[in-house]
Amino acid sequence: MTTYTLRSASPAKTRADVVVVGLVQGDDRPEVAPGGEDVAKAWGRKLSPMLASLGVTGKAGEVTRIPTAGTISSPVLLLVGLGPEVSTTALRAAAGSAARAATNAVSLALALPATSPAEVRAVTEGYLLGSYAFTAYKGTGKDGTAAKTDDNPADVVVLTADARKKPTVTAFEEARVVAAAVATARDWVNTPPGDLRPPTFARAVEAAGSDFVKEHAHGRGTPKVGVTVWDEEQLAAQGFGGLISVGRGSSEPPRLVELSYAPKGATTHLALVGKGITFDSGGLSIKPAQGMHEMKSDMAGAAAVVAATLAVAALRLPVRVTAYAAMAENMLGSDATRPGDVVTIYGGRTVEVLNTDAEGRMVLADALVKAGEGEPDLVVDVATLTGAMVVALGDKVAGVMGDDEVVARMRAAALAAGEESWPMPIPEEMHERVRTSKVADLAQVDWVRWGGGLYAAAFLREFVAGRPWAHLDIAGPAFGSSAHGHVTAGGTGYGVSTLVELVRGLADQG
Repeated sequence: MTTYTLRSASPAKTRADVVVVGLVQGDDRPEVAPGGEDVAKAWGRKLSPMLASLGVTGKAGEVTRIPTAGTISSPVLLLVGLGPEVSTTALRAAAGSAARAATNAVSLALALPATSPAEVRAVTEGYLLGSYAFTAYKGTGKDGTAAKTDDNPADVVVLTADARKKPTVTAFEEARVVAAAVATARDWVNTPPGDLRPPTFARAVEAAGSDFVKEHAHGRGTPKVGVTVWDEEQLAAQGFGGLISVGRGSSEPPRLVELSYAPKGATTHLALVGKGITFDSGGLSIKPAQGMHEMKSDMAGAAAVVAATLAVAALRLPVRVTAYAAMAENMLGSDATRPGDVVTIYGGRTVEVLNTDAEGRMVLADALVKAGEGEPDLVVDVATLTGAMVVALGDKVAGVMGDDEVVARMRAAALAAGEESWPMPIPEEMHERVRTSKVADLAQVDWVRWGGGLYAAAFLREFVAGRPWAHLDIAGPAFGSSAHGHVTAGGTGYGVSTLVELVRGLADQG
């Protein structure tokens, strides 16, 4: 267990095994970033020639380990590149890179720029996220002894001159709450799919609904998060046809989980909807075998909206949040939905199923209609929805679609959270394309090769009843093949921080 503290000590005199200092990339040579001035002063004129001889540039993602030989109190100096300028995004990434580079140290001090609460939050979040590791299934080493699963230092200190000021302390504590929520989502996404099927996932959310908030909420009392679970019988009786149809091929039935956080005095109501396909084989429209193991991440949207709601409650943000996690397993059983079937979505609209691998929009449709019954002020859904969005934006950028005002809010929140996003259109032609079915109200897909991600968003828009809405397609960044900055390989927890920042913005708006 690592202990995290704030301190105002000099980085040159701090007795930690490793001291982390930032470098800003310059035209000719890198410069030591604010926070590391004492370290630079201790080296004096020797620092620039040494960095030049080592080829250090200060570019983002660069990490250099230097033995100090008594120049400062710490035996190791870890230099991390911030790129051309200091920003919260650069700090978050640099702190994450430092976390992965500083293994086998008992203690570590972060002397990165931390002159404002926002910078303190970014440094703290970045380090915590970068040090994440999923170790639940690590067993024994080659020699039969227990495998070491945690290389993190026992003590981590964030150095800032404002260590005792209340806004700084608050930012530090809030960063730890958000990072814990992201880690919760990562844990769920990384869990093998056979161990997190819909009923199991629903039970995990039920437990987290009380445990997470109780552990991470500061102050008197524990904010209440209500949790309601619909099982397969209730779903069928109430007409949740999308969830029932997707889950028909699995031996484990679907679930719909609602979380509700309603603080006193809240004047804004946000509804969140997350796609929770715990494993996606593609159904009868089966996926290629290569890469199918990553389809355990197809519930990352549900993980994100649940974890974000828990963080919002723990932070006591004055916004009402209702989250819906639509959980199903898309398998190939003898009763699986067939292409050509017609499904009645919750609320009565019918959909012709033409591709059982486009299952996410089916479960989201049910949940979006249900979310609308609570008359929220705005609705946001999060889903690993389309490969088309990965083709368009790559594996590190999410697509955002919907009403202009809500999309703008989402992009601002993503920027503050250090998560990349890009707005995508819903062309007018999509309105007619989703109505091309000859036997049902809507066509689930139309097999046109182009614009599949835009079609999916247009389909979802049919179920929001004109409310302010945005769709966040996280198919690219939800599961990473390699680590970078504060993002680790595997489940990334993408979307949690963005949603928390969205709620912060709504709270500030009042």
